[in-house]
Amino acid sequence: MLINDHTGYQALYERLRQFGSLAVAFSGGVDSTFLLKAASDALAGKVLALTVSAPYIPQWEIKEASELASMMQVPHLIIPVEILPALSNNPPERCYICKKALFGRLIEEAQKQGYQHIADGTNADDVYDFRPGRKALKELNVHSPLLEAGLGKEEIRKLSAILGLPTAGKPAYACLLTRIPHNTRVTEDALRIIEEAERYLHSAGFPDVRVRHHGDIARIEVPRHIIPQLVSSAQLAKITAHLKYLGYRYVTLDLEGYRKPVPPEQKT
Repeated sequence: MLINDHTGYQALYERLRQFGSLAVAFSGGVDSTFLLKAASDALAGKVLALTVSAPYIPQWEIKEASELASMMQVPHLIIPVEILPALSNNPPERCYICKKALFGRLIEEAQKQGYQHIADGTNADDVYDFRPGRKALKELNVHSPLLEAGLGKEEIRKLSAILGLPTAGKPAYACLLTRIPHNTRVTEDALRIIEEAERYLHSAGFPDVRVRHHGDIARIEVPRHIIPQLVSSAQLAKITAHLKYLGYRYVTLDLEGYRKPVPPEQKT
């Protein structure tokens, strides 16, 4: 199938053309990479990629975003930010606070660079997930062209493959604050330990992983169908030893596997 024959892509292309110029909040994930590519095709020379560099975003993710923007020949700015005082204890409303502040900063930078519109990679499937940060995006008038075009994650992956994007099969990711329980003090040391623990698991062949941080306990989550592979892996002893080297006293595996967060009112 040719990319231009896809109805959803055509709708996205036409929507992007309406902006004239566009700044894209760019994490280097599946959705924002596809959006940046589509925007650069629709608005040649009139697109800017903006990436936040914060202590709770892994450095490898920043590096990958930089490499992807360079590959697509899109101008790219990395915006350094510190941990907001309001996030220091990882409150339940963390995502809303973070999105409101970070996108406010991105909008400021976009306007400084001469871009009046900014877009993010929210897709059509995200409306079914618990994503409190979307409220902040609406309040700030951030555009979500993938959502507007009705494109969901699987379609985006397929279209990314057609476009030859290396992110087509990339696992979903989330900031490192999601690895720490709510109402728990956040430290840069804890964030670096989590980042290194997950990086090591990636290198051991488990790219879709979360290391939940409970003080001196690491709780590893992988998709349930991957659990037998991890348990029987020849790497298991090395993984355990490395995480203990990082500072964990206990290294555990969550037998329920990785699952998406649910709204607080749905928890039992």
